[in-house]
Amino acid sequence: MSVAVLTKVLDTALDRTVVPGYSKVGYWLRRPAWRSADPAPGALRGRRAVVTGAASGLGLATASGLARLGAEVHLVVRNLEKGRDALLRIRGDVPGAEVLMHRGDVADLADVRALAEELTSLGGLDVLVHNAGTMPPERQESVDGHELSFATHVLGPVLLTELLLPSLVAAGSSRVVLVSSGGMYAQRLPVEDPEFLTGEYGGAAAYARTKRMQVALTPLLQRRWNPDGVDVHAMHPGWADTPGVVTSLPVFHKVMGPVLRDAAQGADTVVWLAATEPPPEGGRFWHDRAPRPAHYLPSTRESAADREQLLDYVLDALSLT
Repeated sequence: MSVAVLTKVLDTALDRTVVPGYSKVGYWLRRPAWRSADPAPGALRGRRAVVTGAASGLGLATASGLARLGAEVHLVVRNLEKGRDALLRIRGDVPGAEVLMHRGDVADLADVRALAEELTSLGGLDVLVHNAGTMPPERQESVDGHELSFATHVLGPVLLTELLLPSLVAAGSSRVVLVSSGGMYAQRLPVEDPEFLTGEYGGAAAYARTKRMQVALTPLLQRRWNPDGVDVHAMHPGWADTPGVVTSLPVFHKVMGPVLRDAAQGADTVVWLAATEPPPEGGRFWHDRAPRPAHYLPSTRESAADREQLLDYVLDALSLT
């Protein structure tokens, strides 16, 4: 059996067994096969990238990784004080980095429109990373009356991308990345109740449901935006040690802490998707630089009609056609 075949078998085994594959063990075991395919130094020089939720965790690690490759990086944050700390940290870690900051709450559609107007004034946009996330313990609604996880993970990203399409098109061969979660594997697509209006609400369940929505919508958004030269990718980072995990999943963090990836390991595939050449195929779901199945459990599979129904709901909620 060739080395390439053995590597593929190991990669698939790690993915299916979850615990080693999503942990830093999986990253360490896969990393040797990637090393020769790392984006070249300066791969993003002269390019512009936007990262939402960039004040800490995966967003900060993603922004730092893009800056190391030479990108002009724009941090989108809700908290300006934390955002300034992130900006200074990147500038300290990456001498000469071009890093700027913008305040914006992607769950607030008026904020999204104002942010898009501000970003549009910059010119072409090569990379847009939707990383901002939330996991409220009880059901909450955004200022626009939408369930907060749905507004943050689905509505805000779709609207921001739509409004930034002229900038993405102007850049040519631009890339949009949705940072999803492996937790979505346990959830069905809630097409009849996307905003969790019925049933017993749980923050982790709402989070996973909306992450399932991101993955289900990715090929449809690719179909919608790719004719203009925009590729759309979804990915999951595995299990990473971030402030969000500490706050929202304290028991999980305590139990799994020793094997959690650091933020840079979790963000690796985002940076790779943004910078690798030739461009990866859009409309797919990635983990550790490889496309992954959208489903492992037959009980979670949705139909093409279900996906279209969800897209219609999203576009209607955003008054888009």
